[in-house]
Amino acid sequence: MKLHKSDILKSLESITVPGEGKNMVESGAVTNVMVFGDEVVVDLTIANPSLQARKKTEVEVMKVIHDQVYAKAKVQVNVKVEAKAQAPVNEIKGKPIPGIQNIVAIASGKGGVGKSTVTANLAVSLAKMGFKVGLLDSDIYGPSMPIMFDVADQKPLAVNVDGKSKMKPVENYGVKMLSIGFFTQPNQAVIWRGPMAAKALNQMIFDADWGELDFLLIDLPPGTGDIHLSIMQAMPITGAVVVSTPQEVALADARKGVAMFQQETINVPVLGIAENMAYFTPAELPDNKYYIFGKEGARNLAEDIQVPFLGEIPLVQSIREAGDVGRPAALQENSPVAVAFEELTKNVVAETVRRNTDIPPTEAIKITTMAGCSAVKS
Repeated sequence: MKLHKSDILKSLESITVPGEGKNMVESGAVTNVMVFGDEVVVDLTIANPSLQARKKTEVEVMKVIHDQVYAKAKVQVNVKVEAKAQAPVNEIKGKPIPGIQNIVAIASGKGGVGKSTVTANLAVSLAKMGFKVGLLDSDIYGPSMPIMFDVADQKPLAVNVDGKSKMKPVENYGVKMLSIGFFTQPNQAVIWRGPMAAKALNQMIFDADWGELDFLLIDLPPGTGDIHLSIMQAMPITGAVVVSTPQEVALADARKGVAMFQQETINVPVLGIAENMAYFTPAELPDNKYYIFGKEGARNLAEDIQVPFLGEIPLVQSIREAGDVGRPAALQENSPVAVAFEELTKNVVAETVRRNTDIPPTEAIKITTMAGCSAVKS
């Protein structure tokens, strides 16, 4: 089969350049295409310097040429990284929190996938492994951590630190915690606009005596919105974990959650995807697995978008019961549920170590405009 440069270029028009909204050809990312019989050489220039972005671009180019032009074509992709110059801005970097080594955001594209449950058990598992752990419940409109840790009736105390009055986080099971739920009544709805919510978050982040922490976990609200941007503007996030169930509706939103962190102007490393409610095993049939929401959907999504798969958590009644009574299921020594959360936690720790070894520290972002979901990295 004779290959034509025009066909190659047409196929490359189906690939969108992240953060630009233009296809690869229109944006000028494709700098040269050469065809020698069944051999194709594509030269590209991209702005994202990460190895993950380069590998993903190479794979996408090869796949689209094989799918749309010629399946047996021998494709060579040469990727050159060339960072785009940015106009100077009045930089206001998010402040790192003294004493906190890693800040990990736990997110989900949609509600109801068990993100808060996974966060609570991840925090407890980290504490069981000997890490110093803090947890910030940033779901201003639906805080759940006080109930999950059986501290709903407690209030943070004021302590004096270097002459300043600070909030002392509530602690249980070895986890320090702050939540808007500590400052509201159980039947009180929080009806705040974005700026008020952001101010409350900043107070819980910077006016708190967190002390020395190996991990500060941030339980984000569902979706991708104002609170997420406020958090990433306030402080440098080490990495993000996205939680999803295996079903297609949840996976579509999880994909958007990953895309939010990978936006060129946000650029928070995604540590991986965790699959919750992966399968159901009834107590009377412990060897059976029923894939109620689909099988390995989150694992397949992680492979498709080339981010690590962190593990799967089964759909077990005891996890829900444990959360309701304020004793996270990961505290159940040697139970299958505790083992599943322990495996997930080990993978999160491993990916955090790898991220800190391979990638420079994350910077907070300076939001300049929301038009077209635009933001400028400070």
